[in-house]
Amino acid sequence: MPHRRSIGRLAADLRDGALSARALLDHYLERIERIDPGLNAFVYIDPDAVAGAEASDARLRAGRPLGPLDGIPVSIKDNLLLRNCPAVWGSPLYVDYIPDHDEAPVAKLRAAGAVLIGKTNTPEFSLRGFTDNPVFGVTRNPWNPALTPGGSSGGAAAAVAAGLCAIALGTDGGGSIRRPAAHTGLVGLKPGLGRIQRGDGFPPLMFDCEVVGPLARTVADARAMFQALSAHGRVCRALEPLDILVVERFDDAPVEPMLVERCRNVARRLESLGHRVTFGPLPFDINDAMLAWQALTSASLAWLAEQEPRFIEAASSEFVDQARGGRNLSAADYVAMTQVLYDFRSVVAHAFAKTDVIMTPCTAAQPWTVDRPYPPMIDGQSVGPRGHAVYTAWVNACGHPAVAAPGLPDDAGLPTGVQWVAARDCDELLLDLAEAYEAAQPWADRWPSLSA
Repeated sequence: MPHRRSIGRLAADLRDGALSARALLDHYLERIERIDPGLNAFVYIDPDAVAGAEASDARLRAGRPLGPLDGIPVSIKDNLLLRNCPAVWGSPLYVDYIPDHDEAPVAKLRAAGAVLIGKTNTPEFSLRGFTDNPVFGVTRNPWNPALTPGGSSGGAAAAVAAGLCAIALGTDGGGSIRRPAAHTGLVGLKPGLGRIQRGDGFPPLMFDCEVVGPLARTVADARAMFQALSAHGRVCRALEPLDILVVERFDDAPVEPMLVERCRNVARRLESLGHRVTFGPLPFDINDAMLAWQALTSASLAWLAEQEPRFIEAASSEFVDQARGGRNLSAADYVAMTQVLYDFRSVVAHAFAKTDVIMTPCTAAQPWTVDRPYPPMIDGQSVGPRGHAVYTAWVNACGHPAVAAPGLPDDAGLPTGVQWVAARDCDELLLDLAEAYEAAQPWADRWPSLSA
């Protein structure tokens, strides 16, 4: 079953001729046709995918692969541009938009020989923590199709978790890679600011806080995509005993007790690997940064509404209202909010001079039913739209790298996840830590029954 092989194994099979890129693509296309109607992970199949696979086969036969991703089927989130394939961004505003070019990271994947299989679903403007939109509808979690895979990279996560593609390219502006990874049993890397270049895509709605990154079944697979896309960072310390601060709760924000227990299990495992683990609160306040992060998004929506004449009539009412609220912010307000983020980044950088890694649960709640935009209650307390998402967005505001990896499943067998955050440019250190943890507590053989 090729879909159960790692990227490294698939690459070896492609190089030695045990498998062709066209046969591998056909394998995934058959699975998409058979399994995806119950999930709605994909919204388009790239008509150029077959030609891409055949070109890869020609290179492989000639012994000239472009790299470890040559011939590997990769999905692209639908807020990223893929040439000749609709880019709808989950919104009626862009339902007729077909770009004639690739966005910068997509172009880099194509140049690395990846077979770009198609586009995965995302909420409108990729601004919500679940995956549903008025154009393509709801995406479901392969582990339980009654539940959401989260968002906004929910289609990407569902596709990889169900074995519909080898790896996915997603985006993360407030946890949109990491939380879906946790909800579907995957590795999700949010690279540090500037490690993967953006450009030639949709306008940014979250200042510079949204980055692109991989969702994968294993750390090695995530590393393979990151290395294909990333600019070189500074040399971070080697994986030796690290000082790891475990933050189980953020002030009085509720979290499901089971998720705290699973986080402690991972902490004990890291301690057994020789790391120095302590427990405590976040060593900085995130509240002002979170308010600035949210207000900057509203201001950006107001700008988008001015650029797109059809925005008011085509966009969903909640985003029209948010854009109107953003219009009330002055230029001075906007500059003040960016300064809040810059000040926050200095404070967080100072904190990482005293610890190597901050670890948290990845989510405050397990996935909820697809008929709701968010879980209204967590551990008996009422919460708002981001109550489940309290652990992730501060990392986008400060620009540091973070990786989500599976913890032990819950009592119902659903995946759980933890998050590790490191200093700027220490993406590789996080991957090294996650890979060592994966070797000690493997998860790659856990598959949802729907994937059979």
